[in-house]
Amino acid sequence: MREFDIAIRNGTIVDGARNPRYRGDVGIKDGLITHLGRIGPGQADREIDATGLVVAPGFIDLHTHYDAQVFWDPYLTTSGWNGVTSVVIGNCGFGFAPTKKDLRHRAMESMTKVEAIPMATMEASIPWDWETYPEMLDSIDRQPKAVNLLPYVGVNPLLIWVMGLEDAKAGRKPTDSEHAEMARLLHEAMDAGACGWSSQTLGTAGDPSVPTMGGAAQSDFDGSPMPSDVMWPETQLVLAKVLGDRGEGFIELSAAGMPHEHWEQLAEISGAPIIYQALPASGVMIEMHDALLGWFRSCHERGLRIYGQGITQNPPLVFTFDYWDLWGPVWDEFTGPNVPNDVKLANFADPAVREKLKAEPLRHQFIGGVDEASVVESETAGNLAGKTIGQVAKELNKHPVDVVCDIVAGDGLKTIFQTTQFDISLEGIKQLIDDPYVIPGLSDGGAHLKYLAAGSYATEYISRYVRDHGFTTLEEAHWRLSALPAFCAGFRDRGTLREGSAADIVVYDYENLDYEFPNFRSDLPGDEYRIASAGEGYRYVLVNGQITIEDDRQTDVYSGALLRRGVGAAR
Repeated sequence: MREFDIAIRNGTIVDGARNPRYRGDVGIKDGLITHLGRIGPGQADREIDATGLVVAPGFIDLHTHYDAQVFWDPYLTTSGWNGVTSVVIGNCGFGFAPTKKDLRHRAMESMTKVEAIPMATMEASIPWDWETYPEMLDSIDRQPKAVNLLPYVGVNPLLIWVMGLEDAKAGRKPTDSEHAEMARLLHEAMDAGACGWSSQTLGTAGDPSVPTMGGAAQSDFDGSPMPSDVMWPETQLVLAKVLGDRGEGFIELSAAGMPHEHWEQLAEISGAPIIYQALPASGVMIEMHDALLGWFRSCHERGLRIYGQGITQNPPLVFTFDYWDLWGPVWDEFTGPNVPNDVKLANFADPAVREKLKAEPLRHQFIGGVDEASVVESETAGNLAGKTIGQVAKELNKHPVDVVCDIVAGDGLKTIFQTTQFDISLEGIKQLIDDPYVIPGLSDGGAHLKYLAAGSYATEYISRYVRDHGFTTLEEAHWRLSALPAFCAGFRDRGTLREGSAADIVVYDYENLDYEFPNFRSDLPGDEYRIASAGEGYRYVLVNGQITIEDDRQTDVYSGALLRRGVGAAR
């Protein structure tokens, strides 16, 4: 019997622990790294020649919504095509457990809006062979996986299970006995393998009439706040105490309006790392982020582990008007996803509707506005490809709304547009990359499937901001992309290349690492489509010691695992 199952030889090893790169070999046996150093020929069942290639730990994606996609896509793409070997699901307080049988459809309705996952896809794929959280983990465990998963407990299903849907959404303050039951359920979930809890808290405690900071884009399917948006601070403290009592776990919070003192209290009580969501790499938010980054530094000086997660990438939003809901309520009313396509076409051609659309602001706070969008592809207006709507409007002496309506109506809704989000800038990206308390990348993988494919964030980080712009070193980049998220999220045996750790490894061509422009793929269950972006230059990706990607292509090897409490073994 040979000493190793796989030997990766002659590669440039960047170990993820900030140690200087070196040329060496990696020996793998039974899913683990068992040797780092020199390995002679003939000692492994398979040898990989990594001459001229980088060998590094697989990337760890802390912010995904693959809770549904795990049931139809073992590779969890776009992430799994871009060197990601582990993901955390259940972010922002959203999820599918615990869920009582009569509320299953209602749970999916929420996800059609807050995470823009098609209902037909969920109905065709989610087996719903659970009610409790431990039962859901067992169901996920049974699924074939090419990527590892670490699960949060989302606060929304917890609130609904204990209080009932109406009371949870009304923002009623839980009783002491209800708080005790939430704590018991969180203990039960963590005993079964959960890594902590998450919440989107963007509204006002107990007041569902107040709009949330997230606005319509992060609301429930009926436009109302999610239960976690109106939850009480006392409930968060109860859940934080569970982590403190257990001495494990971490917290993810999207709650930018929450007082810093409350964040600090959660960190004190839980003793856990807390992930602050989210910091867009925006050129107009530099000064605001300076203050926030200073607070992170102050927290760490006082022993409080509060980290920011940065949107350190600049993926375009690519869409057609078959599904687009981010230009405000009037656009949504007349041209949004819930409007039948024949009615949309009539609305685009209707002068009265156009006047109402013109009354909406052209520019938007977080999403590139009407005049900033550009045409990617059009059957009838192909000569406009690459031009912004604002440029075309100026050339034709038309209002930007008329330009959009004319193109879309003439193209039968087939026009592909792209726009930006968050006013992302290189200066903003460098600010976040330079800060030691910011975890890079926020893929939102599994969500917003019809216009966002940001699972290529790690590929972009290395190819654009390390290689092309020189913002940081390769050693620092791999620490930030693997070891830091592993530390914050409680991955116990991943994130660096060391003997005894799980063999989650990427082997890539540094000079040719890249990712494709997001493209439409009709590959979702329920006869639905999405956009996705595959990585390029990944010669090999290994998950738990088995090759899942070779020369940028799936091998259809499903060696991923459900990482219960941060640890898992391949099947």
